[in-house]
Amino acid sequence: MVRSYDKLVRDGIPELIVANGERPTTHVADGEEYSERLIEKLEEEVTEYRESREVDELADILEVVHAIRADRGVSVEALADRRSRKAERRGRFDEGIVLERVEADSS
Repeated sequence: MVRSYDKLVRDGIPELIVANGERPTTHVADGEEYSERLIEKLEEEVTEYRESREVDELADILEVVHAIRADRGVSVEALADRRSRKAERRGRFDEGIVLERVEADSS
């Protein structure tokens, strides 16, 4: 039986498949393909979290975010600094504020 996936997977997955008595077919994505596959993976992991609400899925999201960060050449410290500066300027999401609409001032 053949199952098709065509998706980016964690580095250790092929070895786990072999250990399970199966043969994976893989290739290494690089350059633009790798960048695009990371974005697809982020969407996949976010969807999985939306459906399950499991903390493990949040960990998967963070793993992909850090892979994207590294692919873009951004250090952990630089990303944390940007996050912090943005939070200082615009706030966080602690208060649960929902923006429903904005109306122009008619004066």
